[in-house]
Amino acid sequence: MTSPGRLSRRPQLSEEVAGAVRHRIMTGDLRPGDFIRLDETAAELGVSVTPVREALLTLRGEGMVNLAPHRGYVVAELTRTDVEDIFWLQGQIAVKIARRTADVITAEDLDALTACTDALRRAVENGNVDAIVEAEFEFHRTHNRISNSGKLAWFLFNATHYTPHRIYAADPEWGAVAVDSHTKLIEAYRSGDRVAIAEQVQRQFDDGAARLVARLADAGVFDDEPGP
Repeated sequence: MTSPGRLSRRPQLSEEVAGAVRHRIMTGDLRPGDFIRLDETAAELGVSVTPVREALLTLRGEGMVNLAPHRGYVVAELTRTDVEDIFWLQGQIAVKIARRTADVITAEDLDALTACTDALRRAVENGNVDAIVEAEFEFHRTHNRISNSGKLAWFLFNATHYTPHRIYAADPEWGAVAVDSHTKLIEAYRSGDRVAIAEQVQRQFDDGAARLVARLADAGVFDDEPGP
């Protein structure tokens, strides 16, 4: 996930812009009803108007923004159910992958996952947000490759575009849950406890959903919640 800030010129620049705007929507920095100005967004991200326009077309297709005639793009409604559905879908795919992984995982695979978890633990202890994001991504990339479920892994990767990774990485409590969950997942694989495997995979998505819902509620994003 691309974090907000100035972006360099790359072939997929519009995708990076879409990621930056999506991040702001999913963290409540941009709220439903807010207008997204092309010129202002381009200047803020250090890009031209063209990739911003392309990014907003992408986000419109995702239902993240709407086009108001003669007024421009406006952030679409985001509900609790939307957030819960995003994480439900991620969890369903991830559990399916984990069950396949349980059938084929080797001692070498477990050692690789342990190394990824150790890297995540060190990053959390040091409070290094960039390292936490990288270590968490590497754990899941390594894990998902074991099952040889390329299509499912692709769907899961795309679903996680709506996850504001850096917000979680900056939360020490989330980091502690992630490390503990990864550790217990590896233990479940070693013992062949398929129930515990599913529980530990689902645990992270349930935790992520609860934290994001709470953040957005505090920001007054949901209609049923007063703003601060």
